[in-house]
Amino acid sequence: MLKNEKAVVVFSGGQDSTTCLFWAKEQFAEVETVTFDYGQRHKYEIQCAAQIAEEQGVKQTVLDMSLLNQLAPNALTRSDMEIKEGDDGVPNTFVDGRNLLFLSFAAVLAKQVGARHLVTGVCETDFSGYPDCRDNFIKSLNVTLNLAMDYPFVIHTPLMWLDKADTWELADQMNALDYVRQNTLTCYNGIKGDGCGECPACQLRKAGLDKYLSRRTLQIKGGVQ
Repeated sequence: MLKNEKAVVVFSGGQDSTTCLFWAKEQFAEVETVTFDYGQRHKYEIQCAAQIAEEQGVKQTVLDMSLLNQLAPNALTRSDMEIKEGDDGVPNTFVDGRNLLFLSFAAVLAKQVGARHLVTGVCETDFSGYPDCRDNFIKSLNVTLNLAMDYPFVIHTPLMWLDKADTWELADQMNALDYVRQNTLTCYNGIKGDGCGECPACQLRKAGLDKYLSRRTLQIKGGVQ
């Protein structure tokens, strides 16, 4: 039934959201993306998202969320702040309320364009301690959005229980591994593709890729298709 419906993908142009975009294009009849400009360290992220959306033939809407930068200054929005882990174990790249606001505004947009499906790349397996990437938060917000707008939204989280190696495998299953590797921007230092190799985002991405490629090699050698 999803093949007859429309979805909006919360889209940053990173590995996870791009993998979700490919997933959504396989699942739904029509897909749009929404990207948020919240004063992130590198405007190139928004340009990267726009380029991918154009190449994949999907409409992109960019929403101004600069107020979030004003409310919650952190290392993801301030280039003069060093990226490090906080006393509570959560990296200072965590932006309070980001996914709450992003999904809420995405829902408003989705209703206007006749879509009831929202797709987001949040993941509880490799969530770095971010509380708004947890499954119980997503389920709670889904109920809240439906009540708030009296509309039957469904929030899809195809990466929720996947680690980074599994996410690379999903991209590979959709024949998109090379595209995701070369064209997405995950690096906190604004370097596309494999990135700087030093920031936490690049280290997590590389570790997952290495693990998956090693696993794939073993499968090929073992004759497993």
